[in-house]
Amino acid sequence: MKILTVGGNTRLEKIVNSMKILKTNKHNHKFDRRRALECKLIEKSKSNPGYFKYMVTIGEKNGTMHKQPAYGKDMQGALSRLINMERTVKVERKLETNTGLIFLSWLVLMGAPAIFFGSQNTPWYLAGTFGSLIMIMTVSTLWYNYVKKGE
Repeated sequence: MKILTVGGNTRLEKIVNSMKILKTNKHNHKFDRRRALECKLIEKSKSNPGYFKYMVTIGEKNGTMHKQPAYGKDMQGALSRLINMERTVKVERKLETNTGLIFLSWLVLMGAPAIFFGSQNTPWYLAGTFGSLIMIMTVSTLWYNYVKKGE
């Protein structure tokens, strides 16, 4: 059996070396949870003064790495904003697939004030129902604005 030699390296060694180059997005350590491995300041935000854009390198559980932008007044704020955005995306995915939970929570939200105030024959149960709906919409709007601020 002949081994092809090119420039002092065998063919097999060249293949191994090229595979090492392809594996640059993997690191040697596998962790039990995700980790922020590196965070670099990229630029100041153009639309929101006082905010900065960071590029965060995240190490996954399986050893792969990927980069993701994060925005904040400082690095800690940017990382917490990135974590909150990922949590929000997780909740959105769960709610998209589980519409029965949304319908059940809507029924409880509309019916609970009527049950509590129903025996008193007052219209306060309507105020409670609409007040809770307005409160949920306000909190979700504030959360959305907090997560998206600085982009």
